Amino acid sequence: MESKNFTKEDVLNIVKKEKVLFVRLQFVDILGMPKNIVIPPIRLEEALDDGIPFDASSIAGYATIEESDKIAKPDPKSFVILPEEIEKRKTAKLNCDIYEPNGRRFIGDSKYILELAQKKARELGFIYNTGPECEFFLFKKDGDNNSLTPNDAAGYFDLSHRDLAEGVRADISIALESLGINTYTSHHEVSSGQHEINFRYDDALTTADRVITLKYVTKVIAKTHNLHASFMPKPLYGLNGSGMHTHLSLFNRNGKNAFHDPKDKNLLSPLAKYFLGGLIKYIKEITVILNPTINSYKRLVPGFEAPTYISWACRNRSALIRIPTGRGDSTRCELRSPDLSGNPYLQFAVMLAAGLKGIKDKINPPPPVEKNIYLLSSKEMEKYNIHHLPESLGHALSLMEESKLLKDTLGEHIYNSFLYVKQKEWEDYRTQVTKWEVDRYLPII
Repeated sequence: MESKNFTKEDVLNIVKKEKVLFVRLQFVDILGMPKNIVIPPIRLEEALDDGIPFDASSIAGYATIEESDKIAKPDPKSFVILPEEIEKRKTAKLNCDIYEPNGRRFIGDSKYILELAQKKARELGFIYNTGPECEFFLFKKDGDNNSLTPNDAAGYFDLSHRDLAEGVRADISIALESLGINTYTSHHEVSSGQHEINFRYDDALTTADRVITLKYVTKVIAKTHNLHASFMPKPLYGLNGSGMHTHLSLFNRNGKNAFHDPKDKNLLSPLAKYFLGGLIKYIKEITVILNPTINSYKRLVPGFEAPTYISWACRNRSALIRIPTGRGDSTRCELRSPDLSGNPYLQFAVMLAAGLKGIKDKINPPPPVEKNIYLLSSKEMEKYNIHHLPESLGHALSLMEESKLLKDTLGEHIYNSFLYVKQKEWEDYRTQVTKWEVDRYLPII
């Protein structure tokens, strides 16, 4: 079970008692890809005391060959024993903080970036909570290869005679619960073969850890059912894509929701409105972190229930930011643009940074728009002062280059490394000649 109270001694005793054979030390690169070092239990005490040195020169955004030495130090509070469905040999896992050889925290560790953002919120008296909704597709296997054939033709909330993955989601939920992650809801989504699994909100660092775990567990369990799980934002043309709608809230130290105000028309506190104002003002700049792949922008188009226009509302699901039903301690805003191709530590950090900037500068949001934005004319868009999200990775990167908020939040190392990696990705894509172009133009030009 997941515990926030394990000590070094607890971990060593459990490993010995449970006869653990391997210990997996896990961390992520700046793109959110999981990395790990596997050690035998005999080295666990050394790892907990001093960390395990490793060469980081080939890890995206970490270091150059000249400064490649890093140290992975496991956090005993993150200790879990992986279920047999995930690892046949008894294996434990711990999440790591990354350090420089001189003992300082590595500024390229994206987990550290979120910790620093949370620290700023705590200094203002707030606990920052997130609750992501994780969507994914299940595709059939074609022998040893992955296909793009959905595992079923069911639709939103369909029952088991059409939803062929009810057992798959159940196995995923059971595996997650054995790791201390209690699923909140799970169901079939709108598109064929599309599914969603949610877990209860928690502090952002805990939630980011759980997103990484959920993605890993989902892929492993899918494979046992001869399926392939994909969190790609838009794998199929003409169908809804997969996102990570994220519910955001701030709580005071006394445990009260700081977004709730019973005297307000929408039951939102001034602080909640400033937070909304910050998100809306800086959303274009932070989109490159929330939607960091070429494919992300194939999802953010009108007609497929994904947000494309910058607005907020209480009931309107075409808005970028929605205030879901439920007030009091349930008061929160739901940012609907992020997807699961990103790094959740950085995603949650930049969302918080934008919201806190709104609070600091007392940025009021525009009035809510409770109309179907997709049906508004250009004149109505202008009337309501509604703007469009970035339309491509290239567009988003150009906004990142001008963003002081991102540079301050990510730190110079991650900011520059992310720009470098993603600009190369965009240039590679931009110069490709696609099948669509050949089919379209070769016969007529």
